[in-house]
Amino acid sequence: MSQKLSGEARSRALARLKDWNEVKGRDAITKKFVFADFNQAFGFMTRTALVAEKLDHHPEWFNVYKNVEVTLSTHDAGGLTMRDIQLAEAMDKLAG
Repeated sequence: MSQKLSGEARSRALARLKDWNEVKGRDAITKKFVFADFNQAFGFMTRTALVAEKLDHHPEWFNVYKNVEVTLSTHDAGGLTMRDIQLAEAMDKLAG
């Protein structure tokens, strides 16, 4: 099981991410990705799904046309872990 991030480790991990925000009332992070069109958004989701499967860590996400809203939290740890940070970094890279 992954360890929940807290204190300085949490601050350092969150500082690595660009445009991700903490979710109010929940130990999670969120980001909205906006693409040129549905094809690009769906391609991003497909590439992310392959990475998520390898990490055995799956995002909560919502897609409408060119928008993909993502929330990351490690449910079995009860909050934010390095698995979420790793997936967020991978998603940022995939989004370009």
